[in-house]
Amino acid sequence: MNGVHDMGGMQGFGPIQYEKDEPVFHERWEALTLAMNIAMRRWDKWNIDTSRYAIERIPPAEYLRMSYYEKWHVRLVELLVQSGMISRAEVESGHRSAGPLHATPPLTAAMVPAITTNWSVAAARDVASPPRFQVGQRVRARNVHPIGHTRLPRYARGKAGVVHRNHGGFVFPDTNAHGLGENPQHLYSVRFSAGELWGAQASERDAVYIDLWDDHLEPA
Repeated sequence: MNGVHDMGGMQGFGPIQYEKDEPVFHERWEALTLAMNIAMRRWDKWNIDTSRYAIERIPPAEYLRMSYYEKWHVRLVELLVQSGMISRAEVESGHRSAGPLHATPPLTAAMVPAITTNWSVAAARDVASPPRFQVGQRVRARNVHPIGHTRLPRYARGKAGVVHRNHGGFVFPDTNAHGLGENPQHLYSVRFSAGELWGAQASERDAVYIDLWDDHLEPA
């Protein structure tokens, strides 16, 4: 998906504003937004790739205006409505509609530890097929422009790099985001020189390492 969210290599947005001793949350509503996003994992109505795609679909002008946790809030509301856990009328009124609860049993504090553990391995999968690419092999990121979600950055498409590491098998986000199956594949860390990505004016010392799946790559 070629959206405003894919900002790698883009210019004109000004310098990054560094805040010394920045707090984890600037306002209490940000902490509550994070907590609600985590809590909703309990119901397994969507996956992490679906949720990322929901943020990508925020209209560009709104996306650029919003803060980080504003995007998370908008994303959560849309996913709750789409999954049928709440209605659009409930969102607009701020009150639960009459009738049965949307999700039972209710989420309790005792359920929280199980929800918040094992995040780093949640997407790891066994892959029966051998890796298509080997460490040290020169590869090229495919020059594709899908309509939906993809983890292949726009600035790397069509560029050549070298496989630095094979992370093993992982869920393929580009299908998982759309309910088309996990389609697990080998995931690689690919090294792209800055010159390959940005041209002759880039520093010869710099490089970018991008995690890419089998279907993102082809032999160079």
